[in-house]
Amino acid sequence: MKILDLKKLIKFQPDKITRDMLNDEPEMRIALMCLEPGQKLTPHKAPMRLLMYVVEGKGSITVGDETIVADEKTGIPCDPMVEHGFSADQGEKLVVMAIVTPVD
Repeated sequence: MKILDLKKLIKFQPDKITRDMLNDEPEMRIALMCLEPGQKLTPHKAPMRLLMYVVEGKGSITVGDETIVADEKTGIPCDPMVEHGFSADQGEKLVVMAIVTPVD
């Protein structure tokens, strides 16, 4: 059994987003992204279904034409080929776990 202790996996870098692939299998990929205030993941499209889950902090999450301010324990699903991204633009650090699954 694989256990992901997120408290131990969270780490920040002042000059770029920290990205760690926690699980990289065809059925499910899990990435942990840690952003310092002011850092962002530019909106982009991907051919997979995903869930962006805010583990800690507060920031803006964009899906398609909508942007919301999300904080801890907020999950936002995104369909394939819909633009998505997030930003630590609320004056605090932001930790997002992205769970990605293939499209049948």
